[in-house]
Amino acid sequence: MKRLSWFVAVFATAAIAGAAASAQAPAAGGSGQRAGGPPPPSNLQVMPKDIPRDQLIAGMQTIAQALGVQCNYCHVQEGRGGRNDFATDEKPAKKTARQMMIFARELNEKLPAAIGKAPNETTRVGCVTCHRGLAIPETLQQTLARSVTQKGLEGAIADYRTLRTKYTGTMAYDLSENGLITMGQAAINADRADNAIGWLNLNLEFYPKSSRTYQVLAQAYQKKNDKDNAIKALEKAVELDPNNNQAKQQLQQLKGQN
Repeated sequence: MKRLSWFVAVFATAAIAGAAASAQAPAAGGSGQRAGGPPPPSNLQVMPKDIPRDQLIAGMQTIAQALGVQCNYCHVQEGRGGRNDFATDEKPAKKTARQMMIFARELNEKLPAAIGKAPNETTRVGCVTCHRGLAIPETLQQTLARSVTQKGLEGAIADYRTLRTKYTGTMAYDLSENGLITMGQAAINADRADNAIGWLNLNLEFYPKSSRTYQVLAQAYQKKNDKDNAIKALEKAVELDPNNNQAKQQLQQLKGQN
């Protein structure tokens, strides 16, 4: 039971399907194959060297799913007729995996004391905590910000539509109404009101009844000194959510200006 608990802890904190897996290890007599089953895993450096094979494979599958990758992301696996060497360390991703597994395990060991909770009451950090089904665990904002830099606003908007097609229903990106509201607010803060308006209007395609989107849209128009459109946006925000007191106050203030 102790070993199983250790195994679960390690795989809950793994960052990538690395460490090592089931490469063949030559058995006595040079056959390279144990009688009655596949060869034992070899080159294990983070997990126990005598870990049961089924537990190892199950753990690797869990990690791969958490990162949205296949075994060949870390391992040399070329399929039938190709080279298959799960034990080799030649892929950089596998080396990174071991370090991330150790780092996450140490973090989980320190968490209970850091937050003042008993170990069994502490939420553990796992690979899925950050990766969310992505090999590179970027947030929506990081991904779209890079797209804007590389492709401009229109290209970034196209990328967002692609992300929605591919990842809706998953936890990979924040595709709720909050995701593009955050993009809009960031653009306003960066004095890029036109980009903010683009992101917020895009959000309204998917969330046409989002009072908060109209409220932030009003801020973008104000940044452009477009009072008329700012008022219209705030009026729509209040219409959609009569309990949005902040939007009401902003609307009153804006209408009260000479």
